[in-house]
Amino acid sequence: MAPRRIVGMTENERLQGEFRRSYRGGAFHGPAVFEILDGVDAAAAAAKPVAGAHSIWELVLHVATWNRIPLRRIRERRPIDPTDAENFPAVGEPTESAWAAAKEELAASADALAAESASLPPERFGEIVPGRSYTILTMLDGAVQHALYHAGQMALVKKASGK
Repeated sequence: MAPRRIVGMTENERLQGEFRRSYRGGAFHGPAVFEILDGVDAAAAAAKPVAGAHSIWELVLHVATWNRIPLRRIRERRPIDPTDAENFPAVGEPTESAWAAAKEELAASADALAAESASLPPERFGEIVPGRSYTILTMLDGAVQHALYHAGQMALVKKASGK
């Protein structure tokens, strides 16, 4: 599949912008993931002020998992799904250092997936993901959309916690 061009951009360049805006800022829809997490301490991250909803911390770990899954699917070229324990990892002791590590894990996973998308040869974007019916490009766009979906949840939980 030839790379799609948007105002002179390659698909690699477009994806870089999507990852950057979604995680770091300047997104059209509003605050990016790390803008939402700004000012959230460990206690607020672990809190569950909305009945039946995940904590911000659980969502951060979940999104990190779902950044690593597409990365592995691209690199290993085989079907990969997370276990239940990987899908929503346990938070553990809610210390400030553990919360900082969770945010670093999210940043590292997003940066790794963005870097992988930047380095993909254009013909790989059209490949079908092993075990799926969609392309690598669709999966990468979906990873950004998934992060933003959960960013909205994080924002609501943050607001409900009074932060």
